[in-house]
Amino acid sequence: MTEHLPDFGFEAPRRLVVEWGSARRIAEILASHLPVTRVLVVTDAVLHGTGLLDPAKAALQAAGIAVTVFDGVVADPSEEILHDCVAQGRAGGVEAVIGFGGGSSLDIAKLAAVLLHSPQELSALYGIGKVQGGRLPLMQVPTTAGTGSEVTNITILTTGAATKMGVVARQLYADLVLLDAELTLGLPPGQTAATGIDAMVHAIEAYTSRHLKNPMSDLYAREALRLLAPNLVAACRDGSNRPAREAMLLGACLAGMAFANSPVAAVHALAYPLGGRYHLPHGLTNALMLGPVLRHNLCAAAPLYAELGDLLAQEGSAHTACQEIRAEGFIRHMEALMDASGAPRRLRDAGVSREMLPQLAADAMLQTRLLGNNPVPVTEADALALYQAAY
Repeated sequence: MTEHLPDFGFEAPRRLVVEWGSARRIAEILASHLPVTRVLVVTDAVLHGTGLLDPAKAALQAAGIAVTVFDGVVADPSEEILHDCVAQGRAGGVEAVIGFGGGSSLDIAKLAAVLLHSPQELSALYGIGKVQGGRLPLMQVPTTAGTGSEVTNITILTTGAATKMGVVARQLYADLVLLDAELTLGLPPGQTAATGIDAMVHAIEAYTSRHLKNPMSDLYAREALRLLAPNLVAACRDGSNRPAREAMLLGACLAGMAFANSPVAAVHALAYPLGGRYHLPHGLTNALMLGPVLRHNLCAAAPLYAELGDLLAQEGSAHTACQEIRAEGFIRHMEALMDASGAPRRLRDAGVSREMLPQLAADAMLQTRLLGNNPVPVTEADALALYQAAY
């Protein structure tokens, strides 16, 4: 008997441009969609120092566009960093915002575009649908293939020593997203692995989310995983592999669109305390927790894991095994990919102390929004057991 089609909505950025080398003609692309004369570029100091931004900046300036660069973004950015960014944008009288970099830069760009336009206080924006009114025009240019932040309506800020809070609002969707895989050439293997696994986590959790899962998010999640899984190791081993880099960047973007509409769950809930307490990269923390959480969810998510396992199976292989075996095979496939990527595989390898595991479990319980999306409930005792399994 065929199930009824669920009621659902699906949202995404207004326009997506996928083009090798397109950052070099960013001014032309910007002018055709968002004609402005003064822009704020949000990035980080390391990327700015490499010169990766220089061709895009030069193209904007050659087109008569005044460029203010804020390069104060760091991993797990704080509210203070956002306020500094907004202050620099106001001083430059900017008319639009361009996020250029990894997920943290793209996240700060989203909220900067809101606060440069809106009189709302940041504290009033936390939660779902709290942003009122509009924002400045927003363009996003990712330089890593992982977070999917360029196409999501979510920003996460660090609000305390080990706490994070999120803003979720449709105003955070960009007007224009530029996917130029040339910007990801030479990304170090460790960062390639962490961000690539992060993207696969987005696809898997979107596909198995308890809330808002729908045929469109499923479509994007499956295609994301189909692009990411076969290319992760190739991209890690050869930073100049253009086909692998293109597949990873598009796959990460599609995974972002999937989880923006069908939200992530326990892997992220348990990853956030690791980032807050130990300042580990977000992609790495997801990678560390993925295996244990997949096994925790197996009792409820086996049918969906089996479907994803079939998607990744070798061409010509028969999908005749029972659902449980195929689901277990999917988990082993993901664990083997992470092993081959070279990313740290145990919490102890990332400097996490065993004595901190109970505190991490308590911290994870604060992520109620994410835990509610998980296909299997996670208690504090469960969270501690998951951290112990990952240790």
